[in-house]
Amino acid sequence: MKQVLQNLKTGETVLEDVPAPTAMSDGLLVQTASTLVSAGTERMLVDFGKANLIQKARSQPDKVKQVIEKVQTDGLMPTVDAVRHKLDMPLPLGYCNVGRVVESRSDEFSIGDRVVSNGKHAEFVSVPKNLCAKIPDSVDDESAAFTVIGAIALQGIRLIKPTLGETVVVTGLGLIGLVAVQLLRAHGCRVLGIDFDAEKIALAKQLGAEVVNLSEGQDPITVAENYSRGRGVDAVLITASTKSNEPIHQAATMCRQRGRIVLVGVVGMEMSRADFYEKELSFQVSCSYGPGRYDPSYEEGGNDYPFGLVRWTEQRNFEAILDMMADGRLDMKPLISHRFKLEDASAAYDLISDGNPLGVLLEYDLTQSHTSEKGTVQRIVSLNTNAKVAGHSSADASLAFIGAGNYASSVLVPAFTKTGARLKSIASATGVSSVHVGKKNGLEEATTDTAAVFADPDVNGLVISTRHNSHAKQVCMGLENGKHIFVEKPLVLNREELQQVSNIYSGLEVKPLLMVGFNRRYAPHVVKVKQLLSQQSSPVSMVMTVNAGFIPSDHWVHDPVMGGGRIIGEACHFIDLLRHLAGASIESVNAMAMESQCQDSVSIQLRFKNGSIGVVNYLANGSKSLSKERLEVFCNGAVLQLDNFRMLRGYGWPGFKSDKLWRQDKGQAQCAQAFVDAITTGDASQLIAFEELSEVTTACFDVIDQIS
Repeated sequence: MKQVLQNLKTGETVLEDVPAPTAMSDGLLVQTASTLVSAGTERMLVDFGKANLIQKARSQPDKVKQVIEKVQTDGLMPTVDAVRHKLDMPLPLGYCNVGRVVESRSDEFSIGDRVVSNGKHAEFVSVPKNLCAKIPDSVDDESAAFTVIGAIALQGIRLIKPTLGETVVVTGLGLIGLVAVQLLRAHGCRVLGIDFDAEKIALAKQLGAEVVNLSEGQDPITVAENYSRGRGVDAVLITASTKSNEPIHQAATMCRQRGRIVLVGVVGMEMSRADFYEKELSFQVSCSYGPGRYDPSYEEGGNDYPFGLVRWTEQRNFEAILDMMADGRLDMKPLISHRFKLEDASAAYDLISDGNPLGVLLEYDLTQSHTSEKGTVQRIVSLNTNAKVAGHSSADASLAFIGAGNYASSVLVPAFTKTGARLKSIASATGVSSVHVGKKNGLEEATTDTAAVFADPDVNGLVISTRHNSHAKQVCMGLENGKHIFVEKPLVLNREELQQVSNIYSGLEVKPLLMVGFNRRYAPHVVKVKQLLSQQSSPVSMVMTVNAGFIPSDHWVHDPVMGGGRIIGEACHFIDLLRHLAGASIESVNAMAMESQCQDSVSIQLRFKNGSIGVVNYLANGSKSLSKERLEVFCNGAVLQLDNFRMLRGYGWPGFKSDKLWRQDKGQAQCAQAFVDAITTGDASQLIAFEELSEVTTACFDVIDQIS
């Protein structure tokens, strides 16, 4: 299928061929009929992409600060690589979609239903049920495409809480502002619209508003004073897009005592206390389409808010806008300024970048076939037809990747690309990231059909890097299909899943390789530490300090069902590292956690059966200016100190003083190579034994039990 993507590095807008997605759990797959280009939001993205690096930095000073901190801790080159990778990832555009349901996993929707959603500019979109609404028969596709924009305006108006007869100012007469004019008129309000554009002002007047044309030098404060009969306006809805602080100052000046100001657009927010103090004005920022926005439980999990407690959610705002259209009280036709075929999407974006259009619609050809010979939606796209397949024998590693997220695209796939293995396919949920990563790294195909990857006879090894809650299921599926498995940590999320994996693995007559991405034991400096320790016979004492950094409590990694928490998700790396350096089984685990919401500042004490001891201080309450990882190993009156996998120092260590790398190396490439070598040679001696993987994983569960 075709999808519109934006390259944030070059500013180029492209129509890319990507595999069609599948309907998510409790969601829908929709074949698109029409989409609306948001001239405001999407213009900002296009302009950001076309800007040079200095302009990009100036527009996002908070991101510049993060870059500087990363340079201080990780070094210049890893930081440059991370920035380039971030800018290189394609950005799917669009959030106003109309189409027909072709797959449904929700009881509320049926195949053939005509729906609106916040889906992208793509021929097929996979959307959650709570971000969809059925379109009344009397509402045409083009009008329905404005539903999401309408919901944004409606949510801002709900926060204003207008009453019949009140005077409301709308500052900024773009799409959202013009819809807001109609909605406020339907509320029985007197509306004053403010803008620089004469055409938009004329349209606002046609829709029933009084207007202020700033380009003609009209004073909005004076006009508002007269329009409100000298009393001050009751409320101001700011839908403009500007860096200026003037819209908020103007709004405060023209409001009556205890007036209300709601910001829907993007403006400067350096506010004067004096503007608000004497009048006791209220100011609120509206969040997109309404309650539920950015709540994973609502949007992804499909859990609706109780109707009696939350009357208006995102979905119910969609329905309200559609009802207004069906009743003829909301007319979107005057807002349509241009129509383009999907194939001409780049011309549409040139228009919004260089001009000042209103509603730009993309039209889709529903007669074009998107099905395979079997009648199913095509979910595989060939990428590199000249990939070097002929040089590989059936005994070589032939790999497929499940997951194409940030870590996979920036680290894992490039690492395996260097191994010489055949890279057959890469699967992701939407297909956009898999196509990008696949093209960049020379893979043969991209797909959204994960089940087909597991069953592919041409693939003998799987690299799994999906979200944590899917690891156990995918590992089990891979083992049952006879595939060698490399799974990014963690292996599983709980003891029950570990038992399931163990049962399947132990029950296989021919056991495939099973590897967890504990890459730090393969890092060059850790290899050196292990070599130096092998010359000693005494037990060792180890202190691993991890300046992990703060992650908000609502991040998915903290979700016990989805992410499992940071101990299972990341601290497992360091338990494995100390287990590797001790060279003996873990005898006991003791852990203490600071009292915090996430319990992600933890001190873990490990005792090993050869008398060695180790401490992992995994701390989330430190400064980003300090390096993230430091290891200290004490043995026979000498110390080895490893700082952030760049500098290794020896104190009192015979024959060794220091070793410094030009750039940080955590062993990802060496870890990938060890897995591929084990497949091709049959020698798994450089991999981690399943018993050791199970032991480290169990130790993580012991930590969780003790701090819970």
